[in-house]
Amino acid sequence: MLMVLFGLIFGNEAEAFLGGYGQVDLSTPGYMGMIIGTIGMLSIPISIATYRENGVLRRLRATPVQSHSILWSQVAAQTIIALLGVALLVLTGLLLFDLRMPSGGDVMMLPAILLSAFSFFAIGFVLAGLMPTPRTAQAVGMALFFPMLFLSGAAMPRMIMPEGLQQFAKILPLTQVVILLEDLWFKGTWNLTAVTVITAVLILGLIVSRFTFRWE
Repeated sequence: MLMVLFGLIFGNEAEAFLGGYGQVDLSTPGYMGMIIGTIGMLSIPISIATYRENGVLRRLRATPVQSHSILWSQVAAQTIIALLGVALLVLTGLLLFDLRMPSGGDVMMLPAILLSAFSFFAIGFVLAGLMPTPRTAQAVGMALFFPMLFLSGAAMPRMIMPEGLQQFAKILPLTQVVILLEDLWFKGTWNLTAVTVITAVLILGLIVSRFTFRWE
């Protein structure tokens, strides 16, 4: 886990030039975004593509159970995994590095995390519909996710990047997720631009996946 690795290397001592926060404090919202992005762009496409390749989707669709309930169960399961991942992240920070919790944004983090997760789940279902095999889903998902991971501020601070690269990164969905979570975590405020972009990605993903999703 990156939090443990970098926490052991850099510690979490409060620094004046970091606004009174430590390195772990500043990185936590980004790590939350990383969890969400990993599930949306890797776990969901690979799982759905595997079900399709093995004929599971075809067989389940032939049962009396409504076909879309299969997809909803996948969303529910991945949502639980995402929330557990975030909870484990925060618990690790508290126990090992005395993580400084937000003064007012903690109550609002849950809806922001859910909105971000559902947005990336929608991306995941688009990829699942377009990718013919699990191997292709994994390769394409990684090719799209890892550049986004390092440019978004989820894995490393955006402030150390050149200005032009920072501006380019703002078009990436994961960047907007990180910005949304950072503003809530540190300021207790909603970034309306980030909310708008994330919501637009969610709606667009749902529309596109409706036409691209394949059961077999």
